[in-house]
Amino acid sequence: MRYKVVPPVADREFLETAQRAVPLVPGTVEDCCVRLVDETTAPSRDVAREYLTFLQALELVEETPRGFRRRRVDVGDADLADAFERRVFGASELRDALRADGPLTVDEAFEAMREHVPRWERDRHTDWEAEWRERTERLLGWSVAFGLATRDDDGSRYRPIERS
Repeated sequence: MRYKVVPPVADREFLETAQRAVPLVPGTVEDCCVRLVDETTAPSRDVAREYLTFLQALELVEETPRGFRRRRVDVGDADLADAFERRVFGASELRDALRADGPLTVDEAFEAMREHVPRWERDRHTDWEAEWRERTERLLGWSVAFGLATRDDDGSRYRPIERS
C-alpha cells in the first residue's frame, strides 16, 4: 500500500518526538492526534493526522483494530528513506525524475510528476495543480531530509543522491 499524505517537512528529531507521542497501547486516532499536537509543533489536529498517517507510511507506527500504536523501532536505526520511497506515493516517481532529468526546480519536478497524478485526484481538487505542486515541494523536502536528494547552494534546484 502506498500513502499519498505528505505533511509539512520536518527533521528526524520531530519524527522521533512524534513517534514517542503515539502510545504503545493502541489509542484512537483522535487521542493520538491530541498527543501529537501537545508534544510536537504540529499546529492542529488536521496536521497531526497527516503526520500520524506519514508515521504509518514510514513504518514507525501501525494501525490496529483498536487504534494506532507505536512500533518498537528506533527512528535513528530505521531506514526511513527506503520506507519513504516504497510507501509514499510520488516519492519513487520523483526520485526517478531527478535521476533522469535532474537537477530540477520545484516547478520542473512538478512537471515530471504531472503524468503520475491519477485522474480521480485531478477531479477531486478545484486547483489540482496547486495541490500537487505543493505536494511535490514537500516530497522534495522529505527526500532531502532522508538523504535521497540535496539542494543546490542557492536552494532552487534538487539533485539525487545515490544510495549505496
